[in-house]
Amino acid sequence: MTTLRAWLADPNPASRRQARLGQAWLAWLRIRRNNLAMAGLILVSLLLVVAALAPWIAPHDPFVQNLANRLQPPGTPGYWLGTDDFGRDILSRIIHGARITLYIIGLVAVTAPVLGLLVGTVAGYFGGWVDAVLMRLTDIFLAFPRLILALALVAVLGPGIENAVLAIALTAWPPYARVARAETLTVRSSDYIAAIRLQGAGAARIIWGHVVPMCLPSVIIRVTLDMAGVILIAAGLGFLGLGVQPPLPEWGLMISSGRKFLFEQWWVATMPGLAIVIVSLGFNLLGDGLRDVLDPKSAPK
Repeated sequence: MTTLRAWLADPNPASRRQARLGQAWLAWLRIRRNNLAMAGLILVSLLLVVAALAPWIAPHDPFVQNLANRLQPPGTPGYWLGTDDFGRDILSRIIHGARITLYIIGLVAVTAPVLGLLVGTVAGYFGGWVDAVLMRLTDIFLAFPRLILALALVAVLGPGIENAVLAIALTAWPPYARVARAETLTVRSSDYIAAIRLQGAGAARIIWGHVVPMCLPSVIIRVTLDMAGVILIAAGLGFLGLGVQPPLPEWGLMISSGRKFLFEQWWVATMPGLAIVIVSLGFNLLGDGLRDVLDPKSAPK
């Protein structure tokens, strides 16, 4: 183990592979020293584990109704977080709801950043009228609050989890375009870009092979920090009945169904709300830690 650490920390790497692994090792050491980032990593990892093992760790079927046990309080034997108005176990529904939340996060994370990265790098690299057109289009999307725009898109497309994901992705890409454009404007006039251009490389090769990798750290940080907002928008759509539809155990939908019991049976809406808060906090803490690690402008700690 000591030899491996010395090999990873070697200031004079013998190969590109050793250099990349060494950078990853140093980044891990930096994030490990950040207690809040580690707390966020633990919470996000817990979400992944719960979503992966939901069928095995959930104590009950999240869809089975038992009206004889409806509205049982937390601490009831066999129902540690209580039951809802249909007698379904809230803990089991929260556990299975983690899968839906992770599904929405994953689809948004592989669509909105890619679109924003494409628009931002193309606008920043070519400049001129291309930049003007793409950035004005970005400004149009940024002019509307994300939740309001998502509501309008879902109202047009119709309720459902796929349409909710599409609406969230279409409202989430403009900030990534802005970040990518700013990074591209910084690197497009660099000497190594000029050298690559003199070697005969085309615009597409320069953008995807050299500009995009320089933009990725900033985009990754932004993605992690935006996941909390994605969770809240998805929960908001579910709360309004425009996102995930019953009987799926989506956290926002669970809050909506429990709002009429908020004063007497507070746990029906509170427990999924706490799940949203904890997961959102985890992504925010992890995003702050990744910003310290991946931002090339930050000084090593």
